[in-house]
Amino acid sequence: MITIANAITSINPQAEFAMEDGTDINTITWNNETAPISLEDIQAKYDELVEKENNLPNIKASAKAKLIVGEPLTEEEADTIVL
Repeated sequence: MITIANAITSINPQAEFAMEDGTDINTITWNNETAPISLEDIQAKYDELVEKENNLPNIKASAKAKLIVGEPLTEEEADTIVL
């Protein structure tokens, strides 16, 4: 399950922050001089990660079908198998 924290660390892996409520983007407090990330950027990254997660079963199915017939995989398909 993708979280707001996943979105933030995807944008800035070194970000130090706290959230009053782990699901409320408006409760983020930035710690240790971490440059704040705009709420719009966080929301956009969150939406992107959720969409990618939701599409994962389709990508896995495509990769399996290609492997069975010997077709090359896309990088995204290969990532579902290797990562």
